[in-house]
Amino acid sequence: MARFIGILSLDTRFPRIVGDAGNVDSYHLPARVRVVPGAGSPDIVEDGRPAPELIAGFRDAAHALVDEGACLITSTCGFLITVQRDIAASLPVPVLLSGLSLLPTVRQMVGGRPLGVLTASATALGPDAIRAAGVTPDDVRIAGMQGSPLFTGTFLAPKTSQRATFDTAEMQREVCESALALLRGSPEIAAIVLECGNLPPYAEAIRAATGRPVFSILDAARLVGGG
Repeated sequence: MARFIGILSLDTRFPRIVGDAGNVDSYHLPARVRVVPGAGSPDIVEDGRPAPELIAGFRDAAHALVDEGACLITSTCGFLITVQRDIAASLPVPVLLSGLSLLPTVRQMVGGRPLGVLTASATALGPDAIRAAGVTPDDVRIAGMQGSPLFTGTFLAPKTSQRATFDTAEMQREVCESALALLRGSPEIAAIVLECGNLPPYAEAIRAATGRPVFSILDAARLVGGG
């Protein structure tokens, strides 16, 4: 049976361009997407764990993908770090639901220096989520996209209000502005980890703008190796 990556997706309507964690062409292996009905961005991008019925929905979708032959389970939303252990403990394959899972490894790579986290919403990414990733809040400096009009109108709005199209150049500009603001506020950061699955398309631009290494859930997925 050919190996494939199983992607747990939020229930959204915005376009997922190449590089987005919800686009199958973003991965180094074949991939399949399983949408979890009712799991909208506002339901998951919040401080705390999702509602129990949503956790059950993600767990059921993950099991279905594994039954079909998935060799790895990922997701489109880094805020699912809060249920990483729950879902991983119930499955026989590796589970990487969030780019934040990379925080301990990247921190070792940079000798324990502080890391930057670029997230969909800094106001929603609380200390419990950072601890769930395996580091402490003191280890990271956080900046969010919650003040960027195109980003919020596209990715953080309720499904019925999300943009059906967006200008990728303008989105890249907003993302890089937020990354540079993170660096201005915390010049000591040695690398940047992207929480949000919508941010990897702009990883190279962030790297060029900040001069810092940038890591995302797509880098985490490559840990499973080649095809």
